[in-house]
Amino acid sequence: MKKLMIGIAALAAPMALTTACTTTDPYTGERKINNTSKGAGIGAVAGGVIGAIAGDDEAALAGAAAGAALGGGIGVYMDRQEQELRRELASTGVRVQREGENINLIMPGNITFPTGEASVRPEFYATLGGVARVLEKYDRTNVLVEGHTDDVGSDQSNLNLSIARAESVGNYLANEGVAVSRIRALGYGETQPIAANTTDQGRAQNRRVEIQLTPMTAS
Repeated sequence: MKKLMIGIAALAAPMALTTACTTTDPYTGERKINNTSKGAGIGAVAGGVIGAIAGDDEAALAGAAAGAALGGGIGVYMDRQEQELRRELASTGVRVQREGENINLIMPGNITFPTGEASVRPEFYATLGGVARVLEKYDRTNVLVEGHTDDVGSDQSNLNLSIARAESVGNYLANEGVAVSRIRALGYGETQPIAANTTDQGRAQNRRVEIQLTPMTAS
């Protein structure tokens, strides 16, 4: 086993190096390990472990190589999708966040919906249309639409509104060509605030719809 793990480490290390270990985030200026390298490294270890469990050194090394290729591919795929979303959503008020291989789009309620309503503002159609175009192109990602509210009003009314808003955004994306099978819509009401509900500014941040994009892991 010791020999095997050394082999996997030796395989993973040059792969990480040859895929450029670090890059500069063009939006923050921060130096970070790029997602291709991280994906390749994680894939190599995962593939090697699978082979090790099977008790076959050659299978473990082959699994490490295959896992590295797959992991690197996911990283590149999500990197490119993130870049296109950032271009589409520049100056729209929608925030793009990256967490590992997942992408999160945060849409403030004040630009997405009229107060207390679940119908998307007509002036927001173009923004959602841009999101839909990117999602159509990158069709190997799952799309989870989540609705959130502040704590003004009853728990049940807030829950109902958050569900209706998530469904409105999901339906709009589907009508723009994103496959319905990829989309889920959920509402959380006031249960997942990202700011204090004690100020107008905090409540405004909590009134939002988020779209979480995650890579599909199976064909």
